[in-house]
Amino acid sequence: MKPKNREPKNFSRRDFLKTSAAGVGAVALTSLATSPSSAQAQTIKWDRDADVLVVGSGATGLPAAIAAIESGASVLVIEANWDVGGHAILSGGNVALGGGTSKQKQHDVVDSPDLLFSDLTDWSVVESNGFPDYRYNDKEIIRAFADNSAPTFEWLIAHGVVFVDKAPDNQGAGATGNSAPRENHAAAMAWPQMQTGRPVAAERQATTSSGIGLIRPLEASARKMGAQILLQHRMAGLIREHPTSGRIIGITATSQGKTVNIRAKKGVILATGGSTGNVNFRRMFDPRLTEEYCGVAGEPYTVQDASGELAAIAIGASLWGLYNQTGEFGASITKPGRIGCQYGYVNLPWQPTSPIFKLARDIGLRVADWQEVILVNQAGVRFYDETVGQFTSNNYNAIKNYTPRSYLNAANIKYNPRNFLNAAMAGTGEAVNGGGPIWAIFDSDAVKRENWTVAPPHVDIAEGFFAAAETIAELTGNIKNKYQKKPMPPDVWKKP
Repeated sequence: MKPKNREPKNFSRRDFLKTSAAGVGAVALTSLATSPSSAQAQTIKWDRDADVLVVGSGATGLPAAIAAIESGASVLVIEANWDVGGHAILSGGNVALGGGTSKQKQHDVVDSPDLLFSDLTDWSVVESNGFPDYRYNDKEIIRAFADNSAPTFEWLIAHGVVFVDKAPDNQGAGATGNSAPRENHAAAMAWPQMQTGRPVAAERQATTSSGIGLIRPLEASARKMGAQILLQHRMAGLIREHPTSGRIIGITATSQGKTVNIRAKKGVILATGGSTGNVNFRRMFDPRLTEEYCGVAGEPYTVQDASGELAAIAIGASLWGLYNQTGEFGASITKPGRIGCQYGYVNLPWQPTSPIFKLARDIGLRVADWQEVILVNQAGVRFYDETVGQFTSNNYNAIKNYTPRSYLNAANIKYNPRNFLNAAMAGTGEAVNGGGPIWAIFDSDAVKRENWTVAPPHVDIAEGFFAAAETIAELTGNIKNKYQKKPMPPDVWKKP
């Protein structure tokens, strides 16, 4: 999509909504304001202003900022972190866009907006554990996504994103639909990786997928077009025309101990991160998700504190489709990518050269063969078959002889229950929520076979995410973690 000429005088709500659909992610428009006339608005001292104020600079915020500028608006982006990118900059750079993209056409992949919509709303698709991939999707949102998916792919390319030169596939895909491959991969190029502080090797820059290859081009495009980006500015609250009612006219933010008021002449877009780091918020979806599950993806670089959701709820917004929050499908909700560390996200092997390694603290141990470890709960009891694979999800050609919206699809799904999540959070039968810490137990022979280094900075001893000993009894005594409510019984592994 070609950028539009800026026409500030003609900028309207309708124009902005049309253009913002070309961006990436869900753009939450809290309100569009005319010139405030209330007493409160007139008495506020505004430190900055812009037509459109975007809260967050990740995969939603940066495209939203660019789209608003293309419609003629002046744009200011605030970011709580010391750099842009949010969770997306740490991701694998896998971008699920289909519906007939140029990349799909180049490789003779048949797809369309209608086919994409059909795939992502098909009630008949069920995983091997019985959980449906698409049954609880919001059909209106999926319709908008399907219609704008291919244009968004071209829009990203127009704004500098380079995709790895290969056909769309299932690599890194999660519930992208059965009828066509739709996973694309943003190339890392020469930008330093957040997890290493260095670029990938020159010969791999155009073939390695990374979230840095999505975010840095969008940041450069936004800045070039005139977006102001204020780092280390955390939204503290929304400002309304009246104390508890009326349109949103700006926000209050904090920066290095100071409070600033930023006016939004046309609208505020909440594009902040997720909510899974907020224990009380996530327990609304599942009361078992207590504080011991502390290795949230994206942290410690960026915090999923639910601030955007809470701010929207405070002015009357509703959250729909919450059942999907605890959907038992896909690889990311079961065994961690790395053990011996707090932050075991598979795409983030934090290295000492990373600018935030002091927060991540350790690299972690990548498990090549799960037969090398025994998983036990906080009481030291084995609760699951470690070798069972991750949860599956429906991607291209996952169901053979697929017929859209047909109950006959069930005949082609082999039932294979995977209950890792429920087993892990079952606890020990006591009247407490949450399952407690999960420990991976292994011996020195496993260390040799896996070629592990079981010392800092590879494991986190100081914060209690790794322990070692010469004997089994000694090991149970050395397991000390702030989430371990009771000491592990010293003879637990001597029992038959």
